Amino acid sequence: QVQVVESGGGLVQAGGSLRLTCAPSGIPFNINVIGWYRQAPGTQREVVATISDLGSTTYAEAVKGRFTISKDNDKKSVDLQMDSLKPEDTAVYYCHINTAPRGPEYWGQGTQVTVSS
Repeated sequence: QVQVVESGGGLVQAGGSLRLTCAPSGIPFNINVIGWYRQAPGTQREVVATISDLGSTTYAEAVKGRFTISKDNDKKSVDLQMDSLKPEDTAVYYCHINTAPRGPEYWGQGTQVTVSS
């Protein structure tokens, strides 16, 4: 059974930190890229950061220098460390799994991040 479980969301004051974890399991394909996306009310879902199977990372301009995506190969999970959080970071954060070659994609259920001013 495929599962993409996210954890670590919550409420934090501006300037604070949160760490999100994505733990996929049961995926019967090679995982190519794992990404974190977010969606605020009334907006489209947008990519925040991605990490490839080789460890290459990308970041949205809005989070560069504040967010760090990393892999834990032992735990087979991907973390998103979010520092210097701003109210505009408030959104539901989703983990996305891209499989290769041209395989199916999977989404987690989302975790709420709320940053108060």
